[in-house]
Order: sequence, then C-alpha cells, then structure tokens
Amino acid sequence: MKLKPATAKWLAYAGATVALLGVFLLYTQPDFMVTVAEQVWSCF
Repeated sequence: MKLKPATAKWLAYAGATVALLGVFLLYTQPDFMVTVAEQVWSCF
C-alpha cells in the first residue's frame, strides 16, 4: 500500500507534533527535570 504524498506529509507532521507534546509534558514535571539533571551530572 502506497500513501499519497499529502497523506504521508500529514502523518509526519502529526507524529512530530505528538512527540513534541510528549517532551513538553515531561519537562513540566519537576521530578523528571531533577532526574535528568542528576543523570547528566553523573556523566562528569
């Protein structure tokens, strides 16, 4: 099954939007931010 170019473009935009919203929701949680900061700091 081959998608039309317009449908493929729409699906790509929808997927990118969902991914960006998911990242935004994670960054609004303080516990997640502390965990990320601790993991980055442990690399040094």
